[in-house]
Amino acid sequence: MGSANLRAEIREFLSTRRARITPDQAGLPAYGGNRRVKGLRREEVAMLAGMSVDYYIRLERGSLSGASDSMLDSLAAALQLDEAERDHLSSLARASNEHGRRRTRATAQTVRPAVQQILDAIPDAPAWVRNGRHDILAMNDLARALYVPVFDDPRRPANTTRFIYLYPERARELFVDYDHIAADAASFLRMEAGRNPNDKALIELVGELSTRSELFRQRWASHDVRFHRSGRKRLRHPAVGQLDLDFEALQLPSEPGLQLNIYTAAAGTPAADGLKLLASWVASQRAELGMAVENEVRG
Repeated sequence: MGSANLRAEIREFLSTRRARITPDQAGLPAYGGNRRVKGLRREEVAMLAGMSVDYYIRLERGSLSGASDSMLDSLAAALQLDEAERDHLSSLARASNEHGRRRTRATAQTVRPAVQQILDAIPDAPAWVRNGRHDILAMNDLARALYVPVFDDPRRPANTTRFIYLYPERARELFVDYDHIAADAASFLRMEAGRNPNDKALIELVGELSTRSELFRQRWASHDVRFHRSGRKRLRHPAVGQLDLDFEALQLPSEPGLQLNIYTAAAGTPAADGLKLLASWVASQRAELGMAVENEVRG
């Protein structure tokens, strides 16, 4: 991310956070009924954060370099940032301080055999490993079966966010809550862009999505950020129907930047029965493939 792009990123993030807070939400009196700005004024943010107006203006113009942790905490409190937004602000400040040294965290493209062994040792739940760009790097058989439509794109590694935005009709068939899923996907990428702003492949992915998807351009322009940790995901599988699954996203300490995602369902629920049916479907597909190979050898 060049200097101009980084400054623009900081400027847009801070201005969009400021614009969403009303004086009433900030506990400030709103004098007059004809405010010319959406949300808080710069001087109001400065007052709430305990800094001079000139200093806040410098920050919002994109210069976070040299800002102390206590100053960032005060700014985050004034803008009512949530945990993910605070993390993103810290990432942007760190990128500002490191700019020119071009520290880029290498983004993994493969996993160690031991990681694949872990995935294969989870036979009853879809599980896979992805990097911060949402490239699927490894998976077990149930995950491959669950995400069949995603792998129809011949490019490897398969990328879930590319599927969501560039194949929207098929993505809407797979994800019951497509709009929510799409918003989250863009927010997760925005978080990664703050953490690893010089990742060339990430920059290219964002460029491709921005060029080809109006919806992505809108989501990206919101500058929203979110953590991907846990929750509920509802999917429609072409072979077993709808699955309402719980997911957990676990960081891999030995593989910085990689995340292990696991889908599960509570015992006795329709989703649990659906996962069993999916496992049976996987077994039947494997058996059919084995028979086809055997017949080809005999033929």
